[in-house]
Amino acid sequence: MDERIQRSLYDYFKKNGIKNFVGVPDSTMKFFIDQGLSEKNVIITTREEEAIGIGTGFILSKSPTLIFMQNAGFGNSISTITSLVQLYNIPLIFLIGWRGYLKNDAPEHLGFGKIQNDLLELLSLQYKVITKLNWKKSCEWAIKNIKKGNPCVLIIRREHHE
Repeated sequence: MDERIQRSLYDYFKKNGIKNFVGVPDSTMKFFIDQGLSEKNVIITTREEEAIGIGTGFILSKSPTLIFMQNAGFGNSISTITSLVQLYNIPLIFLIGWRGYLKNDAPEHLGFGKIQNDLLELLSLQYKVITKLNWKKSCEWAIKNIKKGNPCVLIIRREHHE
């Protein structure tokens, strides 16, 4: 996804009440993360489960939070998502970078890239894939979900190999 839209995503969430941005960096969303870092409003963690724990703490203190990660990290954190986020209906927005979406991505991303959306469906996690045309509606949808107390997922596709 291009730089302008990624920066607009961050700005949109911030203007619409998301206070905290926590996660593990992923080059798929580098401009989104850079926008938050330039405003000193991103917490970088070493593991996705750590990001989810910090984000849950923010939610419990009534501070809306977005968690960002690569899809492989999403795979690593499935147990934390099912046993914490879903069990207690923690209304987090997950922003997941979809590595392995294209065949020319690094080979280690292709396997998980194929099954990512199937896993989201198996987990009954509602999700939308962000595009140039739907990014604003997707953000609105995510904010409505967390206001209802539901976690949800937005996906940024890896558009080309870098």
